[in-house]
Amino acid sequence: MRTPETAARLRPFGTTIFTEMTRLANLHGAVNLAQGFPDFAGPDFVKEAAVRAIREDRNQYARMAGEPVLVEAIAADLRKRTGLSYDPMTEVVVTAGATEAICDSILGLVEPGDDVVMLEPFYDSYRACVSMAGGRTRTITLRAPDFRWEPGAAARAFDGRPRVLLLNTPHNPTGRVLTMPELQELADLCIRHDVICVTDEVYEHLVFEGRHVSIATLPGMRERTITIHSTGKTFSLTGFKTGWAVAPAPLAKAVSTAHQFVTFAGPTPFQHATAAALAAPESYHAELVAEYRARRDLLVTSLREQGFAVTAPEGAYFVMADIRPLGWDDDVAFCRHLVEHVGVAAIPPTAFYENRDEGRFLTRWAFCKREETIRAGMDRLAAKLRKR
Repeated sequence: MRTPETAARLRPFGTTIFTEMTRLANLHGAVNLAQGFPDFAGPDFVKEAAVRAIREDRNQYARMAGEPVLVEAIAADLRKRTGLSYDPMTEVVVTAGATEAICDSILGLVEPGDDVVMLEPFYDSYRACVSMAGGRTRTITLRAPDFRWEPGAAARAFDGRPRVLLLNTPHNPTGRVLTMPELQELADLCIRHDVICVTDEVYEHLVFEGRHVSIATLPGMRERTITIHSTGKTFSLTGFKTGWAVAPAPLAKAVSTAHQFVTFAGPTPFQHATAAALAAPESYHAELVAEYRARRDLLVTSLREQGFAVTAPEGAYFVMADIRPLGWDDDVAFCRHLVEHVGVAAIPPTAFYENRDEGRFLTRWAFCKREETIRAGMDRLAAKLRKR
């Protein structure tokens, strides 16, 4: 018998950087500002809706594409916020988190040898999903410190007519909220080259500067766009693993065809809870943004005081900080030093780059934490971190 091993197309990815850094944080008793999960409770009204669904015995397989109460709530929410109308029964697919929706979209659309364009740095699952589908990645690099792409970079990435643009705004990990001119440039390229857009908008409600605009609302884009959303980020309930993809029927069918053989259906009680969450008043979102803005400002100010060069994020809940003023230029070595000798965990973002030189002088910090957690991490930095 041959020695079992991971398939060659997945071998380069190994264990995710999030799992690795959280393991090290636990091993060394470090304050975990690495992995993007909240360390505070989600809203009671959503949790109670999940408990109620369980007690009402909504515990069997959900409808494959999503419980009717949820897909109807999703369509109503999008119509109210974006003006776009979708048929809840044929144009919405509920998945086990947004990560599954991304994977289903790529598996459902990409043929071996197809090119997929994405912004770099990228959420690490993007490249793995493309690899699983047999596709190839082409990147548009967002360059520090302002994390914008250079003139002509987007057009060059579309040379050769790629199959898919995998977009993310508000952007993880840079915190950029793409502007209307940037979105319009990408939309024009998609239309000119007949490219499908898969847009990851899980941080859509976490915007501190500017305004989030869904690319699907631009002229000519609804019919070629799959928009992905999730419960976890907006309602601080990452363990609910409830996401969804919204698209015109032919694209939704591509997503659901993959979905039925990946998970078939997401957890039924959490789908009912998510339907309740989508009925949250606008005041909930305003309060959430205010709380996150305070956490962002605390982390940005503290990192700057310790000597990092920091660009404050416009959205999402991550900060990218430049370590070169501290005398470092190797993100992996620096993050290991932080965990082992300072007692704080951050993410080395070269895991999010194809060209590792673009990210090796940066670190990614998560501020989806209680203020006392952020302060505890920053106090350890102030006490132990020294310039080399």
